[in-house]
Amino acid sequence: METVSTNRSHGGAQGVYKHDSRETGTEMTFSVFVPDHAPGSKLPVLWYLSGLTCTHANVTEKGEYRAACAEHGVIFVAPDTSPRGDDVPDDEGYDFGKGAGFYVDATEEPWAKHYRMRSYIESELPALIAAEFPVDMDRQGITGHSMGGHGALTIGLRNSGRFRSVSAFSPIVSPLNCPWGDKALGGYLGQDRSTWREYDACALIEDGARVPDLLVDQGTADGFLEDQLKTHLLRDACDKAGQPATIRMQEGYDHSYFFISTYLGEHVGWHAARLKA
Repeated sequence: METVSTNRSHGGAQGVYKHDSRETGTEMTFSVFVPDHAPGSKLPVLWYLSGLTCTHANVTEKGEYRAACAEHGVIFVAPDTSPRGDDVPDDEGYDFGKGAGFYVDATEEPWAKHYRMRSYIESELPALIAAEFPVDMDRQGITGHSMGGHGALTIGLRNSGRFRSVSAFSPIVSPLNCPWGDKALGGYLGQDRSTWREYDACALIEDGARVPDLLVDQGTADGFLEDQLKTHLLRDACDKAGQPATIRMQEGYDHSYFFISTYLGEHVGWHAARLKA
C-alpha cells in the first residue's frame, strides 16, 4: 500500500492510498478517514460505495462526513467504482466500463479479467484495511449512492452476518427492472437473467436475504427516480418480506452531492448507533 496524501481534518486523518489489486489486475485507489482514538483501540468501520462516473474522490471531497465520523468514532472507507488503466476495456457510454463497475464479478469477455469489483469489495480490500488500519472488523456498516447504493444493498444482503447496518442514497434497487441494469448486467454477466438475481436487492429480498435494519434516503426531485431507481419496488419487496426498512422520500432533493452531503452525517450516526450496540 502506498500513501498518496494525508490531511488533518475534524480531529482525524484523511488519507488517500493506492495498491496493486490481485482481483482487478490493476492499481486501485481508495480513501480512509480515521478519527483520533486511544492508542491500541479499534474502531467500527463504515464503507461507502460511489455511483456512476465517480471515484473515491467525489465523496471524499464533497460528502461532509468527517465531523460525524469524528464525533461517533467511526472509520470511513471509500473505494473506487471500477478498475482503471490503459489495458482495462472501456465503453463510450458513461454507464458501462470504467466508472461503472456495478460491484459485480464479470463473467463475459472482455470484462471478466479486470471487472471483479464484487470480490475486491467483499474480500480483497477488507483484508488490506484490516491489516493497515485500526478497524474492528466485527463492527462493519455499508452505505452508498446510486450505483453504489445498489452495491451497498446487494453486498449487505449477501453478507448479512458481516454488516450490522446497511443504508443507501438514491439506490438502483432493481437492476432487473431498469435500463442501467439491462446494459450493465447484460454486458458483464450475459443474457441469462437468472444470474442477475444476486445483484438485485429486490430479488435478493424475495429470495430470502435479510439484514437487521435498512435505511434509504431518496430525493423526490431526482431525475432518475421514475425510470432507473424505482424506489417503490424496494418498499414493496421489504413490506412483502417483512424486512425492517426506513425508506424516506426527501422533498425537493435531487441526485447530487448537495443531497448526499445533507444527510450523510445523519447516516453516519445511524450506523454508529448500530455498530456500537
